[in-house]
Amino acid sequence: MPRRTLRRFLPHPQDLLARRSLRPLAKLLHDPNLFHLGRRPVALAIAVGVFVGLQPVPMHMLIAAVAALRLRCNLTLAVLSVWVSNPLTLPPILYFEYLAGARLLGMPAPAAVTQFDTDALRAGLSAIWQPLLLGSISSGLVLGAACWVATRVAWRVAVQIKWRARRHRRAHS
Repeated sequence: MPRRTLRRFLPHPQDLLARRSLRPLAKLLHDPNLFHLGRRPVALAIAVGVFVGLQPVPMHMLIAAVAALRLRCNLTLAVLSVWVSNPLTLPPILYFEYLAGARLLGMPAPAAVTQFDTDALRAGLSAIWQPLLLGSISSGLVLGAACWVATRVAWRVAVQIKWRARRHRRAHS
């Protein structure tokens, strides 16, 4: 189930390598592990993508791609997994990360923002960067690890269901 389903939705490696924009990276992309759909590379890719997606930095997809190249996990899934934080989910994610970081640092709850000008924004950012950074790293680690475990467990359960069905078919044939 997992491998067949993923193959249906993910682009074929030769299609990616044929793209003109990716030709300069062709030597890096010939590693078969970057597109392998096994339990380990898929789980690691999703964990990497979720971790990177929860960080308050720009260029999530590029960072996830570099991390996937270094860790030799599924490149496509790592890049797709960063979309856990998208324009709709980013504000609540950042707010939750800030609250988590403030709680970890023992800081009081934030006051409501009453004005939006550059000075207030600059003062606000200088006050929240530490709890936001701590909250984003800790939530990225926790959710990345949870996604890694969930992916491995789901993969294992799907394989066991397949084995049982095969065993049942063979017993009744």
